[in-house]
Amino acid sequence: MKMMYPKNGKVILHIDANAFYASVETAHDHTLKDKPLAIAGNPKERRGIVVTCNYIARNRGVYAPMPLWEAKRKCPELVVIKPNFPLYRQVSKNMFDYLVTISPLLEPASIDEGYLDITNCAELGSPLDIAKSIQQHLIQTLQIPVSIGIAPNKFLAKTASDMQKPLGITVLRKRDVQTVLWPKAVEEMHGIGKKTAEKLNAIKIVTIGDLAKSAPGLLKQTLGVKGEVMKERAWGQDDRQVNPDRQSQFKSIGNSTTLSQNAVDEHEVLPILNKLSHSVSSRMKAKKVVSKTIQLTIRYSDFKTITRSQTISKAISEPNDLFHYSAVLFQRHWNGEPIRLLGVAALQVSHHLQEEEQLDLFTYGEQAKKEPLYKAVESLREKYGDNIIQSGLKKQRGKKER
Repeated sequence: MKMMYPKNGKVILHIDANAFYASVETAHDHTLKDKPLAIAGNPKERRGIVVTCNYIARNRGVYAPMPLWEAKRKCPELVVIKPNFPLYRQVSKNMFDYLVTISPLLEPASIDEGYLDITNCAELGSPLDIAKSIQQHLIQTLQIPVSIGIAPNKFLAKTASDMQKPLGITVLRKRDVQTVLWPKAVEEMHGIGKKTAEKLNAIKIVTIGDLAKSAPGLLKQTLGVKGEVMKERAWGQDDRQVNPDRQSQFKSIGNSTTLSQNAVDEHEVLPILNKLSHSVSSRMKAKKVVSKTIQLTIRYSDFKTITRSQTISKAISEPNDLFHYSAVLFQRHWNGEPIRLLGVAALQVSHHLQEEEQLDLFTYGEQAKKEPLYKAVESLREKYGDNIIQSGLKKQRGKKER
């Protein structure tokens, strides 16, 4: 199977949920399945705007951000629902929690899309096999359709996932760029908006091919540094890595390892969990984050994979704490079968400053009085860094009081 993977390059997937909000609503109310559906900011008001809509509505001429009155004129039978963001965030979390079991190199890009580096996942099958498995799993478990792009870098993977919607899987290689991308209008290129396209059209750059073959000086003069980057993208070049630590509200920090031989005894497993916990703790401390939700991943010798998590009351980042909860999860959920892979992750991490003091019934009143001061301090921290202001009760060791 390793023959399906490049020796020196990468294999990146871009997973993009199709009409995500509408798909989530349909998954939770099956009566919506065959109806044109729109999610709108305020369905009761004429001036509401369509946030997104399903493909049935799109085929009737509805699109975002269309005024709601116009959408109903085009499609009188349109069902309109107010957004349920807590529900969407939960389904998004479930989706990303599953994807990280495929590879720890997961970078959420938004609530409904992310990049997955599967370069070292040959044991799970070919890239196409993995993409099909992801697609089927998300349909079966969450009823969320996704389109997936398979490519050697993030730009081409994102471009590929847009080519077939809904439920498409597209492979895009660098050698395909000139025949597949270059004939397209420049505004169809990921990263180029309407205003940028107008600037390019004004200097006779109409297609992506025109952009690729344009003079670098002309591009830099028109678009600045962005012009140079766009030219590289037009040639299919993108050296950005999939970054699991990218700042995101869906952020998790984890580590996994494929065992050199299948583990069949708890005494073999616990030292591995301890090592993984130390690795995750080290990365958490480097990022100054903590977590209240610890996740364990077990992949058995037959490649069946399970993830189990536990949410606790106090945020942690110490290796011994991470090891304790991952070991508890293991002892609770291991079925005794030989183990191929183990993973430990801290989910929904947050900055440790946010967890230093939790409001309770007795401190809430005092904290509320200090709210204007907190806002001023936060403003200073955003501008000058976290260390600009420290509590007067904390002395730096080694320095005398003045």
